[in-house]
Amino acid sequence: MYRGPRKPREQSDVEHKLIDLRRVARVVAGGRRFSFRATVVAGDKMGKVGVGVAKGIDTALSIEKALRNARANFIHVPLTKTKSIPHDIEVKSGAAHLLLKPAREGRGLIAGGAVRLVLSFAGVENASAKILSRTTNKLNNAKITILALKRLRAKKNHATPHA
Repeated sequence: MYRGPRKPREQSDVEHKLIDLRRVARVVAGGRRFSFRATVVAGDKMGKVGVGVAKGIDTALSIEKALRNARANFIHVPLTKTKSIPHDIEVKSGAAHLLLKPAREGRGLIAGGAVRLVLSFAGVENASAKILSRTTNKLNNAKITILALKRLRAKKNHATPHA
């Protein structure tokens, strides 16, 4: 069924960045088959952010699939007027353990690695984050940050209205 020409999607406001690219192998009869696993963070810097993971036979394909996955898994982050998070939160999942704290206006984003990328793509400008575990796995740290942002609850007088 033909529905006419496709309209281009308006996704220009969404930014993305590759945080991890790994070569993975599976053993089949006759040897190993190699593919690539890409982890991408995408967000609009206004309260929406997502992390996507996908595999493909080459790097470009896996990155494109991971970006689609990240857009499909967008979450809404409650931000205060000062572009911070509404309250402290500590989350533990698997090997990853993360502490997020709000900060006063002008303090900046004090975080490192994948946590910093996820928070900045979510639009958080004033917050402090600390990875309390010893894991350096970027995928786990990005996922735990998303989990922490999901568990945030907006304060009634400080939160921005849902868009």
